[in-house]
Amino acid sequence: MSEETTPTPAEMGSEAAPNTGGQEIQDPKNDAAAILRDKEGDLRPRGRRKKKVSYLTTNKIFHIDYKETALLRRFMNDRGKMLPVRQSGNTAKQQRMVAQAIRRAREMALLPFVVNEPGPDRPMRSREDRKPREPRD
Repeated sequence: MSEETTPTPAEMGSEAAPNTGGQEIQDPKNDAAAILRDKEGDLRPRGRRKKKVSYLTTNKIFHIDYKETALLRRFMNDRGKMLPVRQSGNTAKQQRMVAQAIRRAREMALLPFVVNEPGPDRPMRSREDRKPREPRD
């Protein structure tokens, strides 16, 4: 019995580990840039997208009133739902302020709770177009 062992990928030195497809595997916690090498050996950065800047911050709006429906509609989608922070770019404080103003405007009937208007992707359906339910036995 001989004492021969195969070297581990760490002992092999600068060679890449087997079955990695030519890419260096790097721990993103240890590598701030999180750069991978493609098959040709070129560096290819993997980064995050730039955070969206809030409309309120750029226009220096510090208070939102529920009566400003034109401003509040900027933070709602076409269905009448509030936009999330990742789409609006608001800070947490601004998002709470916008959400409170939208809720108050809905209660005062200045904004709709739900929009059911047909759009280009949603054709108008009448009751005659719907299939009747089959009676239960």
